[in-house]
Amino acid sequence: MNRSCRQCSAAFVITPDDLSFYEKVSPVFNGKKELIPPPTLCPPCRQQRRLLYRNERHFYRRACDKTGKSVISIYAPDQPCTVYDQAVWWSDDWDQHATGRAYDFDRSFFEQFHELSMAAPRPCIMNMGSENSEFTHHAPYNKNCYMCINSGYNEDCYYVTNFSVHNRDCADALHMHKGELCAECINVKQCAFSHHLFECVICTGCAYCYDCQSCDHCFGCSNLRHKQYCIFNEQLTKKQYEERMRALDTSLWSIATQQERMWIETMQQRSIHRAIVMEQCEASSGDHLFQCKNVRNSYYVFESEDCAYCYDCGDLKTSIDALEPFHGELQYETNGCNLGYSLCGCSKSYECKHSLYCEYCFSCSDCFGCFGLRNKRFCILNKQYTKDEYENLVHRIITHMKSAQEWGEFFPISISPFAYNETAAQEYFPLTKEEVLNRGWKWRDQTDEMPKVDKIIPAAQLPDSIDDIPDDILNWAIECEATKRPFKIIKQELEFYRQMRLPVPHFHPDERHRRRMALRNPRKLWNRQCAKCQQPIATSYSPERPEIVYCESCYLAAVY
Repeated sequence: MNRSCRQCSAAFVITPDDLSFYEKVSPVFNGKKELIPPPTLCPPCRQQRRLLYRNERHFYRRACDKTGKSVISIYAPDQPCTVYDQAVWWSDDWDQHATGRAYDFDRSFFEQFHELSMAAPRPCIMNMGSENSEFTHHAPYNKNCYMCINSGYNEDCYYVTNFSVHNRDCADALHMHKGELCAECINVKQCAFSHHLFECVICTGCAYCYDCQSCDHCFGCSNLRHKQYCIFNEQLTKKQYEERMRALDTSLWSIATQQERMWIETMQQRSIHRAIVMEQCEASSGDHLFQCKNVRNSYYVFESEDCAYCYDCGDLKTSIDALEPFHGELQYETNGCNLGYSLCGCSKSYECKHSLYCEYCFSCSDCFGCFGLRNKRFCILNKQYTKDEYENLVHRIITHMKSAQEWGEFFPISISPFAYNETAAQEYFPLTKEEVLNRGWKWRDQTDEMPKVDKIIPAAQLPDSIDDIPDDILNWAIECEATKRPFKIIKQELEFYRQMRLPVPHFHPDERHRRRMALRNPRKLWNRQCAKCQQPIATSYSPERPEIVYCESCYLAAVY
């Protein structure tokens, strides 16, 4: 079935497998299956819409609407939603049904849900089970962490983001698993005492390396396997390596920036790149897929089966259009719904099942259009019903939603509490302020609050060596070299740089994150030829890019 996206007008295809899934995930009420219609937006626009409900990096101070206490929140103080201190929200010291209301068949569902979502309390931030990690979000079970986003089970980590888990003593990383004493790493697993690694696995004491596996004390290398004491892919003895490394003192900012430029240049012009990263997969398409079966057009997915158009997820079964769920099944158009079963149109709801259009609901079942409930069943717009009342009313609501062309669609962009540039949508689908406003979406002009500091110093005036950075830097504001935005170094962060023999960053944390994101490929496939055998390949490297891209067989022959 061919369709044209009603948002961007791009042509897209709805496959027979898609249609079969929509029929399978469609809920049944009173013995009647409420068929979910095919989507009206193309897959990228559907993903963009879900991302508009994820503010991940913009934190504000505002008052808890119950206690008056000042809290860190992802909701700006001028947003008219009801925000509770996280500890208060998880307590039993408030009535979850107080904002419940009857359904009004003279108004649209999304309009009524939006009003409920503004009235019902929501947690100021999401970092459940964490200790001493106030400035973290979508980040459970962290300890002593700062600005860790979409990452969990980390300890003593700083600026570690995008599904980085089980790391210790790390800083500035994207998608890093089981790392220790690592910095500036992207798509890295089980590495230690290393920095500036990209697509590396089980490496120790390495720096400025790309696509290296099981390497020890290598510098500036690419595409190596089981090597030790190499510099720029040249094999050295231990003594030669140590002598050369003394001249490459990356504790100096001047040398570190030079090496980083060479690292990026090498990756772009001389390293060999796999067309797509896919391991132990069957009948699957996308990029960065691991142990998957029948997973189509998906990115950064592991141990999943029978899924399509899914992103950043694991252990997911029979789902389409799911963003960052872990351990779930039968999900459609969901955002951040861990341990969820049979969900449609749900956002940031954990351990829920058989629920539709719910947000911030936890351990709930058979709920429709609810916001901020815990351990509830048979609720509609936060109002309690019996099972029979619930099934009869939901059937009528779905019929009403069909007439308004709402049924099967995710929450509309217009009712997101965030401005476009506050959300992860800006990272993956960047737009200018003019483009956003022309589409009728919201934009927030961000201004940095100047920290209370002894002095402001341009980053270019910082001492070159980490050895010359005084303890007093903790009382300074550093002006970013690229954006001129002020930022501070926290005490634990400074200790980490000294331990790792790394210079203090000259760029604002958001700018560092942006640069790491820019090194990752888009979540899209193009057709081009293998640079070795000239066979056609599907790859996340667009044809005009300069990288040397090999098909899987040529890549494996080159690196092993």
